[in-house]
Amino acid sequence: MSKLVWIGLGLLIIMLSVASMLTGPVSIFDAIADWRGDRIQEWSIILWEIRAPRTVLGLLVGAALGLAGAAMQGLLRNPLAEPGLLGASSGAALGAVTALYSGLAAKFYLALPLAGFCGAILMSVIVIALAGLQAEMTVIILAGAAGSALCGALIALVLNFSPSPNAGYEIMFWLMGSLADRSWDEVYLALPPMAVGAVLLLFAGKGLLAMSLGEETAHSMGFSPARLRALVLIGSSLLVGGAVSVAGSIGFIGLVSPHLMRSAVMADPRRLLPAAALAGAALLLSADIGTRLLVTQGQELKLGVLTALFGSPFFFGLVLRLRSRGW
Repeated sequence: MSKLVWIGLGLLIIMLSVASMLTGPVSIFDAIADWRGDRIQEWSIILWEIRAPRTVLGLLVGAALGLAGAAMQGLLRNPLAEPGLLGASSGAALGAVTALYSGLAAKFYLALPLAGFCGAILMSVIVIALAGLQAEMTVIILAGAAGSALCGALIALVLNFSPSPNAGYEIMFWLMGSLADRSWDEVYLALPPMAVGAVLLLFAGKGLLAMSLGEETAHSMGFSPARLRALVLIGSSLLVGGAVSVAGSIGFIGLVSPHLMRSAVMADPRRLLPAAALAGAALLLSADIGTRLLVTQGQELKLGVLTALFGSPFFFGLVLRLRSRGW
């Protein structure tokens, strides 16, 4: 069964990647018709410089959110946990909004993702330092909620004092999340922290399996709960920071992906972590393809809006299912 799961996920991602490369305002059939004409260079630019980095970013961001969501749910032993609990998403949003408001984003192309990543890491460090790795997870969650609330208030303050309506609209559009108009520069920027975060979380798989039996049992098996928290919290912050810095705020991928794969891998964190990453990549890439097909008034539907529209019913159903079980 497990082999079929991995094969199925791999084939799904390959098909979605091909579909992503072929989907856009310029029809691929026109490209094929002109392939032997004088527009070969134009089509190669469209496929390699526009659609390829967008496809790669969709896979990276989706995998990062799915992996971080599975790790946070395993660490907290709570099926409703999601990657933004530490305030990394809000911190990244605040950093990006600051870059837009100050004008740095207009002067330096990579100022926006860099500011977003720095904001995510800074907020995660503040939350972890405020709560401490030895604290109960409830304290860490409360610290993350407080940090997210503060970032939300500061973002609202920036919007309130935006110098022009256009600046406010630009900030709002970024907060909705999107992969449009991304280049290889964003891929190169987001890939290193995501790779480090993924390695940290994948190394935490055995510890999360032990933690599912309780902290005392995990400690007796040779796993340090504090060290495990450090791995998961730092790894999740790097993943979420890298993802949000280049794609904006995108919800529900990290919440939904682990639930879709949990029964298929028998809820074993060692297999659930990579499975949730692959499922997250497939979900986000599917949603991004959907945004290109659902064009409204000449503009693509924002990616964060589409994931919220489809993720909210899943979340409500999950809450009702947990309620029926007596949670």
